[in-house]
Amino acid sequence: MEVHLPVKHLVRLNVLMSLVISAYVLMFFLVNKNEQYPLLYTVMTFFTIALIGFANILILIILSRRFGTKSKKFRIYRYVLTYVASAVAYLSIGPLFAFLSGHTSTCSDLVLLFISSVLVNTLIVISQNFVLLQHEKSRADLELSNLKIAHTEAANLLLKQQIHPHFLFNALNMLKSLYRKDTDAGDAYIVHLANFLRASIFRQASKVSRLDEEFALLLDYLEMQKIRFGSALVCVIDVPEERFKSYYLPTFSLQPLLENAIKHNELTEEMPLKVIIYQNSDRIVISNTLQKKTMREASTNNGLANLAERYRLLSGDEIIIKEDQHLFSVSIKLLPDEYSDHRG
Repeated sequence: MEVHLPVKHLVRLNVLMSLVISAYVLMFFLVNKNEQYPLLYTVMTFFTIALIGFANILILIILSRRFGTKSKKFRIYRYVLTYVASAVAYLSIGPLFAFLSGHTSTCSDLVLLFISSVLVNTLIVISQNFVLLQHEKSRADLELSNLKIAHTEAANLLLKQQIHPHFLFNALNMLKSLYRKDTDAGDAYIVHLANFLRASIFRQASKVSRLDEEFALLLDYLEMQKIRFGSALVCVIDVPEERFKSYYLPTFSLQPLLENAIKHNELTEEMPLKVIIYQNSDRIVISNTLQKKTMREASTNNGLANLAERYRLLSGDEIIIKEDQHLFSVSIKLLPDEYSDHRG
């Protein structure tokens, strides 16, 4: 049974306790000045506390491997063995104290040594329990954090996967229609479709993409729609190229916004849909003329709601949606760092 114990922290705690108690003993003897061998008692105290502490650590390691730290047997055996080890250490080293200092051990001295062993071991056990509790809490916090990250990534991946079936269904229907009417347009359409799908596959697991990669994906989709709608769709992109390699966006964030504009608005040569994509400070804005369809298509909720949820999962930010009588716009914040969790 593999159990992780904070052995290094327990060893440091043992050394620190030994030093502190030994220093207290030395100060006690120096202040009272009634003991001939203060240094001897200090060294022996340090040795005894350290020995008991290391015995406790060894017992912890052996029992945790055998029973695990959560079992009842672990607790019972630990307390029994550590108190026995402490008593044996004190009762063995006590006579050595007496011999080196020239004293004769009495029964009362042995009783005092036994009581001291109980008190010292209790202090060591309480201190070690505190370290073990903090270690367990840290592990629990880390596991919870990892679970949250895994949940976020799974939710983000699921939301991205919802986009592709809807898009692919429409694209294949359009391709079928084009090949009936214009094979050259169909060939051009399938080239952009292949580029789009290739990028989609390679970036499927990516949470964020660089701005130039998102625009490359968008342009392939835009060319497909221009083949479909011709002059009924006008799109202007006004984003400085020097920004392309400096900022990031959630993967598949621009294309769904253009798709959303096309899906919900009328497109005719007499009244073309105008889409403008531009940078406004630290945000990308996608704005389109508002000319809503009188007959609305059935919605699969893969557009704005999908993007808003993915953006919230990744960065904690909200997308900004504005609508008036003539314009509809969506604003999303640029992300400055690919490796950040974007929630700062």
